Parts: sequence; structure tokens; C-alpha cells
Amino acid sequence: MSKISHFIRTGSMALCIATLLGLGSMTMNAGVALFADHPAQAQEQGNVPGNALGNISNAEMWRAIKGGVAGTVSIPDKKAAQLVQSDGDVWRAFKNGPLSVYGAWGLLGIVVVLVVFFALRGRIRISHGPDPQGRTIERFNALERAVHWMTATSFIVLALTGLNLLYGRYFLKPVIGPDAFAALTYYGKLSHNYISFAFMLGIVLMFVLWVRYNIPAARDLKWLAVGGGLFSKDLHPEAGRFNAGQKLIFWSVVIGGFSLSFSGIAMMWPFEITPWAGTFKFLNHFGLHLPTSFTALQETQISVIWHTVVALVMIIIVVAHIYIGSIGMEGAFDAVGSGEVDLNWAKEHHSLWVEEEMQKGAAQHAAE
Repeated sequence: MSKISHFIRTGSMALCIATLLGLGSMTMNAGVALFADHPAQAQEQGNVPGNALGNISNAEMWRAIKGGVAGTVSIPDKKAAQLVQSDGDVWRAFKNGPLSVYGAWGLLGIVVVLVVFFALRGRIRISHGPDPQGRTIERFNALERAVHWMTATSFIVLALTGLNLLYGRYFLKPVIGPDAFAALTYYGKLSHNYISFAFMLGIVLMFVLWVRYNIPAARDLKWLAVGGGLFSKDLHPEAGRFNAGQKLIFWSVVIGGFSLSFSGIAMMWPFEITPWAGTFKFLNHFGLHLPTSFTALQETQISVIWHTVVALVMIIIVVAHIYIGSIGMEGAFDAVGSGEVDLNWAKEHHSLWVEEEMQKGAAQHAAE
């Protein structure tokens, strides 16, 4: 085998020398010197031929680059020294791949579920019909309705502008063109940033106004066991001012809204607000084994992923909430519309609360 290798090397060298002779004596001499100093270039075990990059192989070079490349800068913005941040490839692949795909399936799924539910169940009517005397009871006062609509409308704007950032270039850009899409996205991003503060304020006010009515109780288990009567006609489990389903919506909106605000603020002031290392360190006290060392850029990437995940989940939940509060249930919209709901509707869906309100009214009337 060594003879064969020697023959191949010798033949190859002779062929190369013959070629170099045709280019002139100077080139020939240089070529002979090259082969004399560096025999068997193809056998250099992965190193770059000709030692152009020193003794570093291509594989080692790319491994080093994928690990990140940082230099030094004299300008105040030290982030500019980061030349290569390979985590961005993984981050972008996940955001534009599984996250976007599963999010789209989730959004489509909730729409399909609601359409099928409406086709099978129809609109949930007041079993005993509206109160024959037209009596109503105040469900939400003016302040509560204002807080609800401020939070709801701001969330809808945030959801639409956020979905445009995630999916718009795939669906909207081909329809309206790149120039219109660029303008829409630019101003949508501005509105997303500023309107988010109205949403944050709404979350705080909702918590203050309604938290005392949304404390879980034993009767909530009974409500959940029968699906709140949503799947059966003339079945109305007892409930207070907020039933178990509404309590789940409340805590989803409050906790999800706080989480969205938390990650959103970190995205609006990247490299200044870096909360994840500390958050993960705290969570590790509960037996988790999360990493606790991140660069400022990695902190921002985590914020984007978390913000997107929570936003998609909240949009799915709110879509179901909007359905029940509008076309899904007769009389439900009046609660946040005029604030006055039909008395029979209230008795069927919030019987314990109606009893409490009537007792308060009777006691107040007696006191007068």
C-alpha cells in the first residue's frame, strides 16, 4: 500500500512540475519550492491547504464562529463589538418555524371549535325567556365598563398589530404590496408600543376592581363538572357574580397580561432591562434547572419568544371569550354594553349574586 501511495504522489508531483515548466522557469522554481516545503497537501488531516489560515481546520474555524465572535470597540455602545451571535440562527428558526406554525394551528383551531359548537349548540338562550316585566339588574357600573373596554380595545389593537408582525409578510404583503405593507407595519409597531400602556393600566384596574369576586370557591368545581351548563339546555349551576369560567378568564388575562407587560417592557428597552437571568435563578429554587447566565442579546431573544407564546395563548382565550359574550349567549353583551342585564338571565347564570343583590336592595329599602 505504501508503494501505491508513493507512486501516486510521485506521479502527481511529476505532472504538476511538467505543467509548471510550461509557465516559465520562475514559476517552475516557485512550484518546486512549494512542493519541497509542503509535501502531500491533500493529506493534511483537515487543515486548510497551503496553511493559509495557520493550523486551523475548516471545521474548527466554523465551530469557533458558531460559538460567537466578539471584538472590541471604542464607542459607547459596547454591543457593537459582537460580530457573530450564532444563537440568532436557532432563535429565528424556532420563531419562524415551530412557534409560528403551532400558533397558526391554534388560532385556526379555536375558530373551528367555535363554529362547530355554534352549529351543534346554537345560541344559548334564556331558558325562561326575558323577564316579562322587563326588569333588569345592574351588572357592571360605568367605571367597570370603561375599564373593560379600555383593556379590550387596546388588547385587540395589540393582537392585530402583533399578528401582523408574525404573519403579515406571508398573508398581507402579497395582497397590499410591499410599500403599503411596510407603512402599515411601521405605524402598527408604533401603535403597539404606545397603546400597550393603556393595556397595562387596564390590567391593573381590572385586578383592583374584580379580584375579590374571582377568588376560587368549592362551588366552582360543581360548575366546571357540568361545563357551566353550556352543553345542556335548562341546566344552570349556581354561581356568584363571576362563575368558574369567568374566573378562569380573569386570571388568564391578569397573569397573562402581567407576563406580556413584563416581556414587552424588556423588549422596548432591550439591553437595559434584562430580567430573565434573575427570573430563572428564582425559579431554580423550586427544583428547576434553568440556565442563569445570558448576554444582553440573549435576554432580548428570550423576551421575544416568551412574548409571542403568551400573546398567542391569550388571543385564543380572548377569541372564545368574545364569542360567548356576543353571539354565543343571549343577553351576555348587555353586561358590558348598557351595564344592565335581564333579570331572568342573571338568575340563570349568576343566581347567588342575584340573591345577594336583592338582599342588599331590600335592606337598603327598609333602612329608608
